[in-house]
Amino acid sequence: MGRRMKPLRKKFPGATPYFDRHGKRRWRYRKGGRSVELGTEYGSDDFVERYEAAVKSIRRPVGIDRTIPGSVNDLVVSFYKSPVWKALSDSTKRTYRGHIEPFRMKHGDKPVNQLERRHVMKILAEKADTPAAANNLRKRLMQLLDHAIALDWISTNPARLVKPYKLDGSGFHTWDEGEIARFFQVYEPGTMAHTAVTLMLYTGAARVDAVKLGPWNLKQSADGPRFEYRRQKTLKSNGVLISIPLHPDLAEVLSASADDRPFLATAYRKARSAEGLGNKMRQWCDKAGLDACSAHGLRKACARRLAEAGASAHEIMSVTGHKTLAEVQRYTDAAMREGLADSAFEKLISRPNREQTVVNLQSRFAKNNSKVLK
Repeated sequence: MGRRMKPLRKKFPGATPYFDRHGKRRWRYRKGGRSVELGTEYGSDDFVERYEAAVKSIRRPVGIDRTIPGSVNDLVVSFYKSPVWKALSDSTKRTYRGHIEPFRMKHGDKPVNQLERRHVMKILAEKADTPAAANNLRKRLMQLLDHAIALDWISTNPARLVKPYKLDGSGFHTWDEGEIARFFQVYEPGTMAHTAVTLMLYTGAARVDAVKLGPWNLKQSADGPRFEYRRQKTLKSNGVLISIPLHPDLAEVLSASADDRPFLATAYRKARSAEGLGNKMRQWCDKAGLDACSAHGLRKACARRLAEAGASAHEIMSVTGHKTLAEVQRYTDAAMREGLADSAFEKLISRPNREQTVVNLQSRFAKNNSKVLK
């Protein structure tokens, strides 16, 4: 009886092919009830990487065993591992995920390299009734597709070829002085509502920062007490330290907070969430009849007051912590425009020969119109 030949050893034991619903052959690793997708290119670098991870029982990123290579899902998983994503603050990540994940759920299996400008226009058109949301999604798509270019999946970014929707107004409503006075009529000193609005109005802090502020942010200096903190939005990038004088009105309100807890702590003495503060602010404003007002509008009101007091854009940035002049410039421009208009009319009214100028202007037109047409 002849010697029995041993079967040839497979290069990738446990890797087996199958055909998906489109008739395309794919590979997967199966062992111990576990199945991991290996892609379509047998022996490729990506195939080997996935295979080795499966064999060593190394847990792959969320969704990798359900991800089609080159798909939107695959791109999002890769983007979530990128340095750009890791540099974002936790609050910014939550906001971005709110835009990315609904798009991913609807288009996750589609190939990125087939995405064209017309597709992006159609996707954004579904949000035409909420243009701000459409523009936010467009920004996230630009980021995702820039990442796809870095991966050499595509050569151009179709999202950048689509114009943003025009928005009515200038975003969140900026509280005016009448609305601020109305709020303080309804909510007296000592109430959480009064404390919250005063704190945000005299620091320019965003919700995510306001809820974390406490006695530990008050510092003594040669010029008196100051408020010092770093914005959560730029914390990972070592944002510039915000250090502002403590306004007397705010100092009076905070004098009642003697214990070691956040100024806007809950009734259980716990730190309040940014979302929780936003919800409470909505309730407080509605009760005061200020439907257009919001927490973010207080940040803009702080910048408005500084601009009206003659502060430059750079001076306002040192208070609000903005990283670019674009946003702050709108406050200074609006405040300066009114002053320039007043100055212009003062010059016109005080001009000694204004009546003569008007008479001469009429005479000139009369002379020009007296010519007979030939």
